[in-house]
Amino acid sequence: MSWWWAGAIGAVKKKIGDESSATAAAGKYPSVGLVIGATGIVGMSLVEILPLPDTPGGPWKIYAVSRRPRVDWLPPPSDSAVENIYCDISDSADALATLSPLTDVTHLFFVAWANRVTEIENIAANSAMLRNVLDAVIPSAPNLQHVCLQMGRKHYIGSFESMGKIEPHEPPFHENLPRLPIPNFYYDQEDILFDSLRSRGNAVSWSVHRPTTIFGFSPTSRMNIVGSLCVYAAICKREGEPLRWPGSRIAWEGFSDASDADLIAEQQIWAAVDPYAKNEAFNCSNGDLFKWKHLWTILAEQFELEVVGYRGEEERFKLETAMKGKEDLWEKIVEECQLAPTRLEEVGNWWFVDIVLNMEEEHVDSMNKSKEHGFLGFRNTKNSFMSWIDRMKGYKIVP
Repeated sequence: MSWWWAGAIGAVKKKIGDESSATAAAGKYPSVGLVIGATGIVGMSLVEILPLPDTPGGPWKIYAVSRRPRVDWLPPPSDSAVENIYCDISDSADALATLSPLTDVTHLFFVAWANRVTEIENIAANSAMLRNVLDAVIPSAPNLQHVCLQMGRKHYIGSFESMGKIEPHEPPFHENLPRLPIPNFYYDQEDILFDSLRSRGNAVSWSVHRPTTIFGFSPTSRMNIVGSLCVYAAICKREGEPLRWPGSRIAWEGFSDASDADLIAEQQIWAAVDPYAKNEAFNCSNGDLFKWKHLWTILAEQFELEVVGYRGEEERFKLETAMKGKEDLWEKIVEECQLAPTRLEEVGNWWFVDIVLNMEEEHVDSMNKSKEHGFLGFRNTKNSFMSWIDRMKGYKIVP
């Protein structure tokens, strides 16, 4: 079981279209994973990695739950161990009717989230989704062993709406830092999880995972920064413009860290099956640091563009503003380059990119606790960045 500290990129290194998969003898699966948010950026990695032959706890059977089917131009998982299930977990009746019959579930991976305008609305929406899932699964799955709950760095720096208005914790962030005295749906979800598991006498263990900016692949994720940057680069290429940096000096010159989606999935699987990881919260970053000015050069090279870096506050701009009115242009790019049929609003999440690239402080975390508990996984962030760009091109989302 050395897969989680291998230096190579994990599932993303698999050749696109490779139909090889592990199958369980006689249809018996010692572990049955319920992935909530299976079409999201980490959910897709979980659904790819869990069926692999060397995944700990396996062979795995997977229920891949999402609100909508995978886009029709994206091939479905070919592994027979994966069953796609469509369910609106914000609807308590739908969640109960759809999930309670899954009585063989042994491990729950909750990697779904909803984005609302205010944090109070985020708390209501995300708390309801988690509660609906737990209310359906915990009473009906007698062999449930573990629940993984994915959260993030906002545990340490506050919600999107509070950034710049409160004093966050001082980096590097570690898991023992207390909660900030502000509304945060992460805190409410943790409390819901802990309260729900008490109904089983705490016989079901849990783990909380806190990645930072995620590098991964999902055509429907609202947090896919690599995908959005590829779309921005493709538009620059089509317009004959250089790749201009839209963010802050701190983000351009300072140190940042990132979380590879496959690495997050690997850490969650490790925590689900390793007794030394039970009932703990873990940061999950790649384990190295990078500067955006270096990744910006890589992005430009991948699309054969000239680089324009940080040129002072007078030339700073927001991608959300710069990309307004580009919908028709993107439609032309898709048609001319014979790309997968997407709309600009589906593949470019500009407000999120603006938040990440306009940070005015260096935010990095510590992976010490994770390593001390036995998870030695890591990624080379530059290689990770390039591999997810390759995935975007491989599925013809960008030229």
